[in-house]
Order: sequence, then structure tokens, then C-alpha cells
Amino acid sequence: MGNEIEVDDGNFQENVIKRSERLPVVVDFWASWCRPCSMLAPILGKLADEYKGRFILAKYNIEENPYFTQKYMVMSIPSVKFFKKGKVVDEFVGIIPEQNIRQWLEKNLK
Repeated sequence: MGNEIEVDDGNFQENVIKRSERLPVVVDFWASWCRPCSMLAPILGKLADEYKGRFILAKYNIEENPYFTQKYMVMSIPSVKFFKKGKVVDEFVGIIPEQNIRQWLEKNLK
């Protein structure tokens, strides 16, 4: 699973912002108590593996990391944000069907 990384307040700048200059980074803002998050995680992991290096999946635990949760105004989880060239270019909140996530990825990977 080289396409999935854990990020936190200490390494977010390096692993998400800077890395997205070269390769898109999809950030999954989640928490351990969030049931929809635990349902979405395996779908995102599967897609990260399928897309083999076209993007990096970054997992960001909002319980342990308040800074970027606030900076990106994450109000509900799961919240998934697509970073390209250091900026959020698209996002979705909640759990959506795998096919919709594929369409979302395809649109943003162009």
C-alpha cells in the first residue's frame, strides 16, 4: 500500500501541500468514532491501489490533529479533499458510492 500515507499536523505541509505539486494528494479527514469514515476508508484504499501512483491517499485523523482540520474548515466527516499544486481543487463530504468516487477521481486527475 505505497499509495496510502498517514499525515498529521507536523508533516501535512510536506506530505500534502508540497507533494501535491508533483502528484495529486487525496486527503481523507476521519476519526475513529466515525462509522461512515470506517465504511469509506476501504473504498478509498482500494481505489488508491487500483490507480497505482496516479494519486496519493493521505489519512488525517481529526481527533489528534486540530490545525489543518480548522484551516480547511472540516465541519463534517468523512471529508475528502483533492489537493493539486498545493491547493484544494475539489472535495466531498460523507460516504458516497464507489462509482461516484471513481467519477470524482477521473474528473480531478485530468
